[in-house]
Amino acid sequence: MHALLLAATLALVQTPADTSYLYKILLVRAAPGQLLELIDAYKERSIAYEEAGDGPVHIMRHSQGDHWDLFLVFPMESFEAYYAADRVRRRSQAFERTGMSAQAFEHELGPLVAWREELFAKGPPLDVVSSTMREAGYYHVEMFVALPGKRAELFREREMENAYLAQIDRPQNMIFTRVGGAAWDSFTLGAYRDLKHYAESADVPEERQQAAALAAGFDGADRIGTYLRTLIQRHNDTLGGPVRE
Repeated sequence: MHALLLAATLALVQTPADTSYLYKILLVRAAPGQLLELIDAYKERSIAYEEAGDGPVHIMRHSQGDHWDLFLVFPMESFEAYYAADRVRRRSQAFERTGMSAQAFEHELGPLVAWREELFAKGPPLDVVSSTMREAGYYHVEMFVALPGKRAELFREREMENAYLAQIDRPQNMIFTRVGGAAWDSFTLGAYRDLKHYAESADVPEERQQAAALAAGFDGADRIGTYLRTLIQRHNDTLGGPVRE
């Protein structure tokens, strides 16, 4: 993808005013020697989700960082919408057309999965998330457990960091906040062309970084990370690429 087109796509994320769309995030570690089989199983299953009208399932494959192998993003909209009778029926019918019910699919996953974790989180609108993940070739996921009483401030810090990134012409992160499930209070998802694009922040002159940090509300470019660490008790990050057809 051309750099200008990716920049235009990511620009949609600059103002996270609407972060009300619900997603299910599934983190999965494959059983030893079963990663490719697990990927194939989820790729095939994602077709049924899309045929049912549940939107595209986006899959990230870990390259370095946390211990999981796959990061899956399932669009839900809301609990009420996802579990509405008509939508449940369409999903069940789509699964049956593949010859594998929900129960049968879980049975198939049994020998393929060593560990998994589910998180329900609200984030940007589906069109923003889908277009950003579809067009990018490399992702950076940062996941946080906030200190008690610091969840709102952590969200604000993530917004400040997006303002900083905008000032230095870097892709901004999509921000998600926990609704239920795993312990993560929030996570951010950054999208890039490739590993080289991700690393280009090192080329930004220090003076420009400093000015951007101050404009975003930080005490300086070298205080962004230290401020973040006053708000969190745990932080994992992971780099990886998309699983394509």
